[in-house]
Amino acid sequence: MADDLAPGTCPTASGMPMLGLGTWQNTDPEQCAESVRTALETGYRHIDTAQMYENESAVGEGIARADVDREDIFLATKLLPENLGREDVLETTRESLDRLGVDSVDLLYVHWPTKAYDPEETLGALSELYDDGLIDNVGVSNFEPEQLQVAVDVCDAPIFANQVELHPLLPQEHIRETCENLDIEVVAYSPLARGGVFDQPVLEELAAKHDANEVQVSLAWLRERGVSAIPKATGEAHIRDNWESLTLELDREDLEAIDAIKETHREVDPAFGPWN
Repeated sequence: MADDLAPGTCPTASGMPMLGLGTWQNTDPEQCAESVRTALETGYRHIDTAQMYENESAVGEGIARADVDREDIFLATKLLPENLGREDVLETTRESLDRLGVDSVDLLYVHWPTKAYDPEETLGALSELYDDGLIDNVGVSNFEPEQLQVAVDVCDAPIFANQVELHPLLPQEHIRETCENLDIEVVAYSPLARGGVFDQPVLEELAAKHDANEVQVSLAWLRERGVSAIPKATGEAHIRDNWESLTLELDREDLEAIDAIKETHREVDPAFGPWN
């Protein structure tokens, strides 16, 4: 592995740091705030939350505690599926900003294209927020290729990113290809297959080869494939362990070996998922 990275030196994709902190299920306010503070002071500059996670206030507290300027942090949140009508988008986004304690967010996602989602109405409201300077970028999450094309066609603001489950056991080649063609960044949630990467022989072999672990190998593979990752971590040890993935350099054979993994498994598969 290469030398350690200094804080704040994470590679970026179009201005978005390629390694971030995910906060799903981090609902204990004190633990969440401390994990955000620890991540930022370790070097992370990308923090991801959502209205659905019910922890925006704690995330905001962690940002306030950290000895890092707000302008140096790429902060993302997501709209609840119930909050995708025009007025709800406008109102609940301002509520999210209040909970986070910020004037704007760097990225606001449509969390799921379901329930109140209407491409023209929902994305029209996000375009208003973009024009008003309350959000710097419009994002979508869990969108399939056809939905991405519609979003690009109807949204006045650029679609910056699509956040999807993506890891060595669910490589999402079609979505990655579509996003590349549409100039949309890809962000991976559950990038470690919720622990599934520990049971994959190819990843075990590469971890041994590089004196690393399967987590670091998986995160390095995503980065080399142009995908930003937001692994969930609460404790300091895991936060730092994920950060160390930035020092791991995989060679072409390593990447091809991971690409060739045949096992596939989707961890997040609700009945309303657009792939069903």
